[in-house]
Parts: sequence; C-alpha cells; structure tokens
Amino acid sequence: MAEIRNYTMNFGPQHPAAHGVLRLVLELDGEVVRRADPHIGLLHRATEKLAENKTYLQSVPYMDRLDYVSMMVNEHAYVMAIEKLLQLEVPLRAQYIRVMFDEITRILNHLLWIGAHALDVGAMTMFLYAFREREDLMDCYEAVSGARLHAAYYRPGGVYRDLPDTMPKYQASTIHTDKQTRIRNQNREGSLLDFIEDFTERFPTYVDEYETLLTDNRIWKQRLVDVGVVSPERAKALGFTGPMLRGSGVEWDLRKKQPYEVYDRLDFDIPVGVNGDCYDRYLVRMEEFRQSNRIIKQCVDWLRKNPGPVITDNHKVAPPSRIDMKQNMEEMIHHFKLFSEGFHVPPGEAYVGVEHPKGEFGIYLVSNGANKPYRLKIRAPGFAHLAALDEMSRGHMIADVVAIIGTQDIVFGEIDR
Repeated sequence: MAEIRNYTMNFGPQHPAAHGVLRLVLELDGEVVRRADPHIGLLHRATEKLAENKTYLQSVPYMDRLDYVSMMVNEHAYVMAIEKLLQLEVPLRAQYIRVMFDEITRILNHLLWIGAHALDVGAMTMFLYAFREREDLMDCYEAVSGARLHAAYYRPGGVYRDLPDTMPKYQASTIHTDKQTRIRNQNREGSLLDFIEDFTERFPTYVDEYETLLTDNRIWKQRLVDVGVVSPERAKALGFTGPMLRGSGVEWDLRKKQPYEVYDRLDFDIPVGVNGDCYDRYLVRMEEFRQSNRIIKQCVDWLRKNPGPVITDNHKVAPPSRIDMKQNMEEMIHHFKLFSEGFHVPPGEAYVGVEHPKGEFGIYLVSNGANKPYRLKIRAPGFAHLAALDEMSRGHMIADVVAIIGTQDIVFGEIDR
C-alpha cells in the first residue's frame, strides 16, 4: 500500500502576497497547512556590515533603505543612538519636527499596509484609496528633504533644515487646464505646516471611508476573524512588538512606556485588541491612523508658535550654515572635516529603540572612538513576526496564509538586512 505523504509547495518568491523576496515552503495536508518554513536571504542588503565601513553621517541614507515604507523612523533610531553616545542636546523644535514626521511616516506605512493587505485578500478599491492619501504625505517628504522616499532628513543633533515656507505646486498641462490646476493647488498656497494641517482636517473622513469599505464587510470579516490567533502570553514569548503585540491585548507602546523626544508632552491613546486575531490587528492599526493624526495636529500647533534652531550648534557634529561657511575660514574647515572625515564618537555602546510603525525598531551601536561604528546591530521588528509565521499558520488553509502575511505587515528590507 502506498504511503500517504504531505505535499510540499513553494509559496513565492514571486508574489502570491510574498512580496517578491519571501520564499515560504508549505507542508500541506490537502489545503491545510501543517508547517510553514520561511526562507530569507533573497534581498540581503548587508547594511550592518556596510555601516562599519562608512562614517556615521554616511550611514544615515542606509537606514532609509531598511524598511523602505517607514524611512524616517529608521533614521530616528540611528541618529538617537549616535546622540546618546555623544551626549548631544537636540533643539526642542527639531524634536517636535522629528515626532511629527515619525507620525506622518506611521500613517504612510499603515496606508501601504491596508492597501496591500486588502488587495491580497481581494479588495481592489482600498489600494487606490490608500495611494491617493500617500501621495499628499509623499509631497511633505519631498518638500522637506527633496526626496519622496529616501529622505536622509534626520541628522545627529537635529534635522537637515527647517520646514519650508512654500509647498511644491501642480503645473498646468495638456491633461489639466489652468482652472483645474488652481483647484488642485488650493491647499498648497501656504507653508508646509498649512498643508499638513489641511491634511489632518481631511484625514479622519478618509479613515471613515476605509472603515465603511472594510470593517463590517462580511467577506473581510470571514477572511480575518479567528485567523492567526496569538494569545498575549505567546505574543510576548515570540518577541512581538507594535500592533502585533497590541492586537493580542498587551498594552505596550514605547512612546508611552519609555518616552523619547517629546512624546511625553503629547496627548494620545494606545489602541489594544481583544482576541489576538488578524481582525483585531486590523482594528488596532485603523485606530493608530486616528491617534497619529492627533499627534501631528498637536505638533503643528506647537511648531507654529515656537520658532528656533533645528540642529545643534556644535560644528564638530553638524555643519555650519552655508553663508558662514563661505565667509569664515574656521567654518570652512569644520565643513570640510565633517564631510570628508566625519566626527569621532567616544568609545562605548548604546541601544535605542523607537516605536516604529511595525513594532520596536532598535539600533545597537558600539563605538571604539573612531569616525565609523565598530559594530552596528539592527533589531528589526518584522524578523520576530516572520519567525512566528509557522505557528500562526498551522491548521489554516493556504488562502489564510495570505491574510496572515498581510496582517504581519512584513517588509523585507529590514528582515533581510
């Protein structure tokens, strides 16, 4: 008699929700998953090794390319680790700008997550809605740094420059008449802060639209409720952080529990799930949209009323102004030394964790007194979540694996660093 064996199938790396770089080997009993084995290494970026051969400042743009959906939050952990070793004071205005852009980044991340997650599960419209809003926030990135994605805007000691007084405007073209262009530019007539404030007024209505499409949609609930259930105890044991941990009912958020920058001055709530399934994690992230919007509003109010410096005046770490640099020999030397040799960080080690949109993103930095890190270790939130994919998928159908990958909000740049 022939022996009965489970069927083994490659899920990915071409994209059945595996985002091009995840190869998942599934052991199947019919259509039921008995074992899921994630294979990584298809996108190895060697960021930690590259950072050891670059000056501290040159490694800032590498951080953008880790989780390439949450660019500025990656930078934030890195520059805070450097500041911790240097014992560097960051101007208060720079701290508010960083927090505001952290939350803009959180919304950007969750917009791509809900668009891709809904698309994987079979809802097309959500993807188009999410990208409509992402476009506005990408313009904020571009206005402040010149780049839509890889900003390199945070610097040790503050941020690259203050918020601009003007927003990029749409131009008339063969597709859009002058009248249409004027209407499109209505909320771009003022400064970047005016544009962000206008966005925060509109955004809650957009979140209501997403919820109308999905939250009580019976197909959405059938695909997500009771799928990938993780108990609070298991979530902690597996090293979950961020929405994955909060979805299981554990109220843990570094912005509240270990506040950094100016989060302790701001008013916001931590959404928490009850059942620990995919649907709860969806609800947690939807509420995070609203809470991030609240934080951005508070930052805009404060930044309007409080001008000031946005980067440290220590020219061993931060460049002098362009005007001073062109008029003063000493400033010229500071500028040249900073961008050719970099700055030296005192010997020591530091760990800084930030509340990244996906969980706790940590940078462990070891310095031996040189102008480049001796060692850099990145604590990527997605790595622990991916490790739990096997446990979350067992006993579910192949189609549920797609929903579980979606709920984990995996981006491989940080996992396969």
